[in-house]
Amino acid sequence: MATESEGEEETAAAGPGNGVVALRDDNLDTYWQSDGAQPHLVNIQFQRKLKLQLVVLYVDFKLDESYTPSKISVRAGDGFHNLKEIKTVELVKPVGWVHISLSGTDPRETFIHTFMLQLAILSNHLNGRDTHVRQIKIYGPRPNPVPRQPFNFTSREFITYSTLR
Repeated sequence: MATESEGEEETAAAGPGNGVVALRDDNLDTYWQSDGAQPHLVNIQFQRKLKLQLVVLYVDFKLDESYTPSKISVRAGDGFHNLKEIKTVELVKPVGWVHISLSGTDPRETFIHTFMLQLAILSNHLNGRDTHVRQIKIYGPRPNPVPRQPFNFTSREFITYSTLR
């Protein structure tokens, strides 16, 4: 289940012409550019508490060089007042989609349940000041369409045959 359409994003600051809308436009040629001092923040607030399992970012060191994030902190909570860091990720010259699992260390913790997610860009490659992020997608756990079935149907056509007579 993709939940990015249920979120409302805000950012600390953006460079002219490179606003938050670029993070969800499905175009890898556009990007959000931060403006100001680090950390650079992307705040995503949801109208209801959601189960989130995966954050996926598209970043490109070959195109963006010093604008490419090198250290990202993922924080979650009910709002700004109680955000807690749940994951810190170090990136080394990434090109493409970066998957950040929100699962805990306990195998039973496969998702987080939150009203707000914050991505904090703590540092960039080559000591860059501002950052570029080309896309952000957020996913929750995929519901199993048929109870007590050990596998998931993956295509729309296959799901139509998920019930046996």
